[in-house]
Amino acid sequence: MSAMSDAALQAEPATKARGYWATVGRRIVRDKVSMVCACILIAIFLSALCAAWLGLADPYQGSMIRRLYGGRLSLLVGILPVIFAFVIGTSLGLVAGYVGGKINTAIMRTIDVFYAFPSVLLAIAISGVLGAGIVNSIVSLTVVFVPQITRVAESVTTGVRNMDFVEAARASGAGPFTIMRVHMLGNVLGPIFVYATGLISVSMILAAGLSFLGLGTKPPEPEWGLMLNTLRTAIYINPWVAALPGVMIFAVSICFNLLSDGMRSAMDIRN
Repeated sequence: MSAMSDAALQAEPATKARGYWATVGRRIVRDKVSMVCACILIAIFLSALCAAWLGLADPYQGSMIRRLYGGRLSLLVGILPVIFAFVIGTSLGLVAGYVGGKINTAIMRTIDVFYAFPSVLLAIAISGVLGAGIVNSIVSLTVVFVPQITRVAESVTTGVRNMDFVEAARASGAGPFTIMRVHMLGNVLGPIFVYATGLISVSMILAAGLSFLGLGTKPPEPEWGLMLNTLRTAIYINPWVAALPGVMIFAVSICFNLLSDGMRSAMDIRN
C-alpha cells in the first residue's frame, strides 16, 4: 500500500503555488490595455534616450526632431518628483501609521497644512519663490506630491499594523525599525506604488504648465511645456507642429493613468 501511494504521488504533476506578485504579473500581462500603454511608454522612453545616437538634427534648432529631444526633460521633470515623493512620503507614512500617537499627529497635521492649497497653486508658488529651472521644478513638484503619498502610506500602514504577523514580530522581540522595514514595508508598498504611478501623469502636466508659464525649464532647452509656449503663435500657421508637444504630453499622461488602473485591478486578487 505504501509503494502504491508513493507511485501515485510520483505520478501526480508537481504543482507549485504561485506567489502573489507572480499572479499580479500574469494578470497585468493579460491586460491588453496595460500592455499597449506599456509598449507606447517604452517606445517614447527609448526614442527620447537614444535620440542623440539616431543621427537626428540639432535639438536646439526649430524642427520636428526637437519634440523627440524634448521628451528627455519632460519625462525627467515628470518622473523624478514622484520618485522622490514616493521615498519621502512612504517613509513618513510608515512611521506615522505604525508609531501612532503624538508622532502620527505631528506628521499628519503638518501634511494637512499643504492640503489647504490646490496642487497647481502650490507648485506655482514654490517655483515662483525658488525661481525658474529644472532643479527648482523638481523640488516644487516633490513638495506637492509628498503629502498625498504620505496620507496613502499612513492609511495603508494603519490597516496593517495590528495584523497577526506584526503582533508575532513584536512578540519575538523585534524592534520598531525592524518590524517596519522587514515585516510591514513589503505589505504596504504595492498600493502606495500604484497610487504613485498614477501621479506621474499629474506631474507631467504640472511640469509642462510650469514651463509654459516660464517657471520651469529655461530656454533654449527643449522641453514639451516650453515648446507649447514658444509655438503658440504658430497655431494658425502650422497647427500640427504647434500642437505636437501637447499631444505627446497627453499621450504619456493617459498611458500612465491607464497603466496605473491596470496595476490596481491586477493587485485586487479578489476579482
